[in-house]
Order: sequence, then C-alpha cells, then structure tokens
Amino acid sequence: MMSDTPISVPRRSLLAAGAILPFMALAGCATTMGRYGLEDGVRRLLELSTQRAFARLTEPGGFYDDQITRIAVPDLGGSGSGAILGAILRTNAVRNRIAMALNDVAVDLADGAAPIVMDRVRSMSIADAVGVLRGGPTAATDLLARDARGAVVEALLPGMTRALRSDLFEIMSAALSASSGSGLTAMADNVTDQIGTAIFRAIGREEAAIRADPRSTRDPVLIGLLGL
Repeated sequence: MMSDTPISVPRRSLLAAGAILPFMALAGCATTMGRYGLEDGVRRLLELSTQRAFARLTEPGGFYDDQITRIAVPDLGGSGSGAILGAILRTNAVRNRIAMALNDVAVDLADGAAPIVMDRVRSMSIADAVGVLRGGPTAATDLLARDARGAVVEALLPGMTRALRSDLFEIMSAALSASSGSGLTAMADNVTDQIGTAIFRAIGREEAAIRADPRSTRDPVLIGLLGL
C-alpha cells in the first residue's frame, strides 16, 4: 500500500539536479545527431562564423568601412622616423590616404589568412565543448583566438612588410627608411597586430549573431545545440 505522505527531497539535491540538467540535455542532443557530437558542434559554429567573417572582410572596403575592423594609422611617436612620420601625418588628408591604403592591404592579406584560420578550426583541441557551447556570445571565438591568433599574425607579417616597401606607401618610404628599417618594422608589427585583432573581432561578431538566432543558419546541428 502506497503512502500519501509526500516524499521529502533535500533542497541541496534539487539544486544540484537543476544544475546538471542543461548539461544532460546537451549530451542527449549530441546522441540524437548521429555522428555529430558536442565538439563537432563547436567546430561547425566556428566554421560558419569564420566563413561569414572572411566573406565580409575580403569585400572591397571590408576593413575600412566597418568600425570594429578598421585599421588605424599607427602613431609611432618618439624620435627618428617616428618624428618624421608625425610631421608628414599632420594633415587629415594625408592620414586618411594612408589609412585607406593600409585597409586595402588588410583586405588582400585577409584572403590569405582565411585558410589558416579554417585549418586551425578543424585541428585545434576542444577540451570543454559543453563549456564553450554554454559560454558567452563569443566563447568559441575566444578559444580559437587563443589557439590561432599568433599563427595568423606571423603569417600576415611578411606581406605587410612587403606592402610598406611598395610604391603604395611612397609618402612614408623616406621616413620609414630613415632609421635603418626600424620604423618600417614598427609600422608592420603594429598594423599586422591590428589586422589579427580585427579578424577575430569579425569572427566573434558572427558567432554572437548565430547564437542569437541559430535557426537562421538552417543547420540542424547548430539549431539543436544552440537552441536549447
């Protein structure tokens, strides 16, 4: 004979159960998607975010026309070539011309950076896929940036250095060569670092948009994982 007395469950047990239910739901979702697991879901999220980001970045004006990715003309300051550069950049017209040229170079370089980022997405280790999927709006991109940003900047640097030596930047060529190459090196390092930052900002923005509306992707895996 069953008792009508309610069964008392400790509050701490209820709280613990509530805490693990979302993680169990994610794991259960993974088992219903055939060969796809949680790690695959993170990769699919990053692949789509990366594709969308580079599609925008490699369009004409892809860096300059976007406030979060625009490359600024570095203020090298100091003496030597820095002082000379400061002198030739006094007018907005000259500064804007150089800024637009730097951003155009960034578009060209981004085209070559895309496969590097995508290769990292497919090969990097994802130790805590649940944590990434349940993280902030750019949690997956933050993980990718920690893994790939250094390699991306390193790959971009030679191209930026060559560009600064070209006729495209004839306004700065004399100033950059005045310090036996140190001015050019500082400029290349600064701008390349900005491009690296801009690339992962763009990917993060796309990730946040996908998380906010996973159904817009029409990807059943992402809808299943991010729609929980």
